Amino acid sequence: MSKALLVLADGTYFEGKGFGADGESIGEVVFNTSMTGYQEILTDPSYKGQIVTMTYTQIGNYGINMTDVESLNKPKVEGFIIKEYFDFPSNWRSQMTLSQYLKDNNIVAIEGIDTRALTRHLRNSGVQMGIISTVDSGPESLFEKVRAHPGISTLDLVKEVTTKEAYTWGEGCFTISPLRRFTSSPLLISDTKKVVVYDFGVKFNILRNLVDAGFNVSVVPAYTPAEAVLEMKPDGVLLSNGPGDPETVTYGIENVKKLIGKKPIFGICLGHQILGLAMGGRTYKLKFGHHGGNHPVKDLKTGRVEITAQNHNYCVDINSLKGQVRLTHQNLFDGSEEGMEHVEYPVFSVQHHPEAGPGPNDSTHLFKRFREMMEERC
Repeated sequence: MSKALLVLADGTYFEGKGFGADGESIGEVVFNTSMTGYQEILTDPSYKGQIVTMTYTQIGNYGINMTDVESLNKPKVEGFIIKEYFDFPSNWRSQMTLSQYLKDNNIVAIEGIDTRALTRHLRNSGVQMGIISTVDSGPESLFEKVRAHPGISTLDLVKEVTTKEAYTWGEGCFTISPLRRFTSSPLLISDTKKVVVYDFGVKFNILRNLVDAGFNVSVVPAYTPAEAVLEMKPDGVLLSNGPGDPETVTYGIENVKKLIGKKPIFGICLGHQILGLAMGGRTYKLKFGHHGGNHPVKDLKTGRVEITAQNHNYCVDINSLKGQVRLTHQNLFDGSEEGMEHVEYPVFSVQHHPEAGPGPNDSTHLFKRFREMMEERC
């Protein structure tokens, strides 16, 4: 393994070893508190533009397989940071090592640094831009490179991860067979509903959960005109997760404005934020974001607390929507807004990830709620 450096925009740096591709990569450095699911995290399009730090210490021990990816083509992270890499995976589903997967996909990664110290620094100072390099051993020159970067809030990252063409999806959630094989098939629901998914960076597990909830799923590019979506005659529209600052996705905001009140809408993560902006509200950036699979969220209607998967740096200011919506969910870690519903139209959204992948399944019932919302309109 070659020497590698991580340098942050405030001048803090860490020395470790490279275990992915050789080279340099710049991104916003965040931390994820999940103990498993590194492959799903690497391929989550919401991480485009970011370098992910895993707080769990041992990464790579169950290898990589081609089934558990959350998007096609390649990992979406800009870089990967861990404490201890395991190069000898032990899992019957493993097809290659994590190191080989990162090298094959040209993802720069660093191991052997104090990720606890890095995480505490990000919690205290806030997320910031950083650079990982295996080819430049000078902290000063790397510092100048990262300081020259404008930051990802200036970039429309959705255009880099959205599908180029519309497609249909028919695969349901995975089940394990007696032969230790993961299989997937749609549930046999006689009265299926049609949903159009705006792909702002959608995860495959969202699509699988929609199929299991009884939907015929069509996925369209993020910039698809609202008029074209309405011509498809869907029973509802889902606004997916995705990367970056929601204010850069101006085309998505304008299209959602035209859909409110015309079709039932369900927003997830970035889709939730775009929905808030489309209704005239505002969003704000969290100090270090929410990334992980252990966040308690309270459903304010039922009083139920669900442990949720999270991956976002922005939140919707519910008060800025001036009575158009009511708050439905709240994060019990910091009190931030986690969900809303329109007071008049069949429109609701959540900031967390009900599909998990990775993470707990406490919130998957929201996909059934989306279907029930459509049935109530029939």
